Amino acid sequence: MIWFYKVGTKDQKVQLCDLKSGSRIHILQGHRGEVLSVRWSPRHEHILATASTDSRVLVWDVRRASGSLFSLDQHNGDKSKASSQAVNTAHNGRVNGLCFTADGLYLLSTGTDDRMRLWNSANGENTLVNYGKVCNESRKGLKFTVSRGCSPEFVFVPCGSSVAVYAVHTGELVSMLRGHYDNVDCCDFHPDYQELYSGGKDCNILAWVPVLRLPDLEEGGTIAKEGKSQAAVNPAFQDAWSSDED
Repeated sequence: MIWFYKVGTKDQKVQLCDLKSGSRIHILQGHRGEVLSVRWSPRHEHILATASTDSRVLVWDVRRASGSLFSLDQHNGDKSKASSQAVNTAHNGRVNGLCFTADGLYLLSTGTDDRMRLWNSANGENTLVNYGKVCNESRKGLKFTVSRGCSPEFVFVPCGSSVAVYAVHTGELVSMLRGHYDNVDCCDFHPDYQELYSGGKDCNILAWVPVLRLPDLEEGGTIAKEGKSQAAVNPAFQDAWSSDED
């Protein structure tokens, strides 16, 4: 069976449809607000994650009709750290973005509380990786992506008119890709070409290519540290359209 999802921006329900017949075959009910993002697990074809304006992320096994498997909890069950409104919630605001890592072992979420979180997709545990403030002013779904086929893994997140690049498992802000003239709405990664594509409200689609790392230059048997290029020390993507005058 091939599944297809449809999300209504004003609907609390997620509808599953059969692509062959076009018929609606299942409805997932559990959110108390608009559903803003849905993502299928690349590891298990029957696992689906959904994010909503109710501050929650629910993980579903679509083979079951009894409800979601679990709801992600930013406090990992420690109710002493949560306010009465934040119990069993993934964020302290709208959750408008979801993305699995390439192996499906982890799930990333973004919210209007300016936070991004990394979750263990098997048990829903918050890994507590600190990405700092991740600016998120979008009232709609936010399309972000992760790298595939490279190590370490990076996550690319629209941040105003730029794309922020973070190391997935350490939370380090590696780079800011600048080239758009208005807010970036979405980005996607091409694993075959190792390229990133971003689309913005400026009606432009930009393609970002990785800068190859250069070998260290030796002078008199020592490594020359002066004049090293950015590409030699930065393993992430470099901005080819930056307005910075450097």
